Amino acid sequence: MPCGGSFPGFLAGLHDEALAEGLPEAAVEGWLAGARAEPEILRADQRQGVFRKPFLEFAQSLIGDKRLPDAMLAWDAHQPLFAKAESTYGIPPGVMLAIWGFETDFGRFQGDYNTRAAILTLAWDCRRPEMFRPQAFAAMRLFANGDLPLDTTGAWAGEIGMVQMLPKDILERGIDGDGDGHVRLKSSVPDALLSGANMLKHHGWRAGEPWLTEVVLPETFDWALSGLDKDLPVAQWAALGVAPRRGNTLPAELEASLLLPQGRKGPAFLVFPNFQVLLEWNKSLTYVTTAAYFATLIEGAEPALNTSPDPLLPDEDMRALQEKLQALGYDVGKIDGVLGAGTRRAIQAEQQRLGLPADAWPTRELLDLL
Repeated sequence: MPCGGSFPGFLAGLHDEALAEGLPEAAVEGWLAGARAEPEILRADQRQGVFRKPFLEFAQSLIGDKRLPDAMLAWDAHQPLFAKAESTYGIPPGVMLAIWGFETDFGRFQGDYNTRAAILTLAWDCRRPEMFRPQAFAAMRLFANGDLPLDTTGAWAGEIGMVQMLPKDILERGIDGDGDGHVRLKSSVPDALLSGANMLKHHGWRAGEPWLTEVVLPETFDWALSGLDKDLPVAQWAALGVAPRRGNTLPAELEASLLLPQGRKGPAFLVFPNFQVLLEWNKSLTYVTTAAYFATLIEGAEPALNTSPDPLLPDEDMRALQEKLQALGYDVGKIDGVLGAGTRRAIQAEQQRLGLPADAWPTRELLDLL
């Protein structure tokens, strides 16, 4: 169905399609009655500036001085629940605690946008209707089941509860962890954490395997080997001089990529297939790297080495760099000043061509040369 247009017309079309899919008429009409589009939700969708921060700055803002102690307290308070998440779904406590802590500060702030308004507004808008239209039907089913009252609030993008899951994911992967016959991620810690663990398992989490570990590199390292698009067995990384910082023993045959979130002068991590699973939860590389790193801190790792990476280019210069790369034929996606995967690949290719250290980090030198 076309996006945009009259909002009442959009609701009428949604109503008819929901009935055709077999949803109860009373639930459909009850969920749609009085609904309206919210301009503030559209504004929120377009201003995701927080992910522009570089990794170390972003990590400091999210972890700070309080979140690690809070995570340890939460672990202590719910030890049997975290043990169940690990034994049943394979998800380590550190990972679930990192997600719980980052998404809602361990349930303290779950978002104050009306969930119905958020989902319907984004399903009606032309930016990502294919993503949110199915969420509208899933939300109606949850409403029919008594699990999504009209006054439910959450994130601006429609995620609900302590680990912030979308209605379709709750419908398909939600777990009734406390046995009350409902899946309520806003009020039930067992429901929220076990549902989140089930989601990660569904996306392919491999039990007993690492997700990220900090490494040290030799001075003569070939930076062009870095990037999430390049995988080598751990044994091959070791032969190249890549060593876990704490001397951890890693499975020699396990495939890993070398991630330099702020280039060769910043921290370095080997990331494993489970890291890609976290990217299914959230598409922001900076967010996921920070969450994965925080999970290792919870599990006992030391803070990252004190490094001095080159500063991130200002937004205006990042856009100029993207424009230059696009003009050279690279697919950098939207010209938005965000250092996404496409921009990183293009930067690395041009660094190699120009004889610069190919660490995929945007620098003033690269911009000037282009």
